[in-house]
Amino acid sequence: MADFWTDAERHLIRYSGAGGFVPEIIERAEGSFVHTADGRRLLDFTSGQMSAILGHSHPAVTATVQRQAATLDHLFSGMLSRPVVDLARRLAESLPDPLTKVLLLTTGAESNEAAIRMAKLVTGGHEIISFARSWHGMTQAAASATYSSGRKGYGPAAPGNYAIPTPNAYRPDFTTPDGQLDWRRQLDYAFEMIDAQSVGSLAACIVEPILSSGGVLDLPPGYLAALRDKCHERGGLLILDEAQTGLCRTGDWYAFQRDGVVPDIITLSKTLGAGLPLAAVVTSEEIERIAHERGFLFFTTHVSDPLVAAVGNTVLDVLESEHLDRRAAELGAHLSKGLTELAGRHAVIGDVRGRGLLIGLELVLDRATKQPANELGVAVTRRCLELGLHMNVVQLPAMGGVFRIAPALTSSFEELDLGLSILDQAIGEVAVTV
Repeated sequence: MADFWTDAERHLIRYSGAGGFVPEIIERAEGSFVHTADGRRLLDFTSGQMSAILGHSHPAVTATVQRQAATLDHLFSGMLSRPVVDLARRLAESLPDPLTKVLLLTTGAESNEAAIRMAKLVTGGHEIISFARSWHGMTQAAASATYSSGRKGYGPAAPGNYAIPTPNAYRPDFTTPDGQLDWRRQLDYAFEMIDAQSVGSLAACIVEPILSSGGVLDLPPGYLAALRDKCHERGGLLILDEAQTGLCRTGDWYAFQRDGVVPDIITLSKTLGAGLPLAAVVTSEEIERIAHERGFLFFTTHVSDPLVAAVGNTVLDVLESEHLDRRAAELGAHLSKGLTELAGRHAVIGDVRGRGLLIGLELVLDRATKQPANELGVAVTRRCLELGLHMNVVQLPAMGGVFRIAPALTSSFEELDLGLSILDQAIGEVAVTV
């Protein structure tokens, strides 16, 4: 085991900024648990990288991988296979009109890159708007539209990228007379600033319906519609990044359904492959036609790969047959209730928020001042791991006390209760020492 960590330190490039690797060797994973080399079982409250919505090593996914790898795994990118066309059709059928055209890729960053590239080509603009706490990926255009972390030291971002204030109901910057978030005034102010800087060349606004890395911040009802209108008024498209919110995670098939707002382009990843590298861009026939006529190019090594497309079809099969949208809503209500009860016992819990099985828990040093509890969040994370629960804390400036809780949609109520029990113990033990 010592050789493992020696080799890791000697040979691995560290890629997570200031954060380090979890100090456990993971040997296998199954369902809601990962198993370590020293025989410990950890309850996974983050679904891997927020992706394994069917749990780890789901039997249907395992069977599909084994079958597909033995028959058709990878092709020249200009060739098509039945799993690819089937998945494109089924994704289109799961979405409202006019979202009917699909591009299958590998990661969320890649799908956002393709969406932004398409928006620029179709509109003729180059300006991109996103939230000040956004995370859309680490490739060039996606990273240029990411403001929550990773901007310093890499030279100029793509020109024409602008950040607007993130609506945060727990920490409002614009308020109504009764102290609530005045998101309409905030949004109007944001676009006054955009108009002051813009050269009149807006291509798109890209946002998550619930900002995940930004602190699990759910956009207020009505916000998406107002944002869409402001984008369209300026000639831009609305791109929704549903990497973490799409495919039943929030209790709806897609998070935007709550608001009845259909985006011009939607990007999917994480949940679509249930842990395997699969992503998608979905748009309208009109936008695809204009892009194609203007020579849209996004020809990558693993575009339209059959193996992961077959897995995507299996993921849709399980979501449909097990009604996991309803299941996520039920489990989410149970989890939110349990977390709210924890807040009644622990004064360091300032806020519980989110939808379905994407929930944020924010720790604070003082409820009145809402002073962030970064060190406390790290300490609770460490203690949870010791007790058998893997939690994911937002490791961003002033957000280290926000937990992103995203268990598998196939979790049991008993597994959620186990996680709540461990979290309860961890907070109780750590809060008195930090």
